[in-house]
Amino acid sequence: MNTHMHITAWALGFILFTIAYVMYKQGKMKPGKITHMILRLDYLFILYTGGSLITPYFNGSPLMPEAIVKGLAGIWMIAIMEMLLVRLPKQKPLKGLWVQFVIAIIILLALGFFRLPMGLN
Repeated sequence: MNTHMHITAWALGFILFTIAYVMYKQGKMKPGKITHMILRLDYLFILYTGGSLITPYFNGSPLMPEAIVKGLAGIWMIAIMEMLLVRLPKQKPLKGLWVQFVIAIIILLALGFFRLPMGLN
């Protein structure tokens, strides 16, 4: 059940991120800010469910290093999403953050769905 909650949480996070990004891009600051605040609440749910998924690997599992990398990559992804939404209204360069976003997505999906055994149950 935790896997499904986690996937739902990050899917909702990406939807909220996209909505906030588009609103900021269109100059709709107040609705963008509200969506951004809701997204920040979702970050907490993502962290909680993700933490509950990687905790079982800390009992001596040979996959513990990969679980740690997955957890750190998840925190990195949240930081990237946050930096993108904060920098966009300030019209700061975003290219480097988008490159990091793609790299983090690849790492997270590869480890989450294809490497760690709890990924698809």
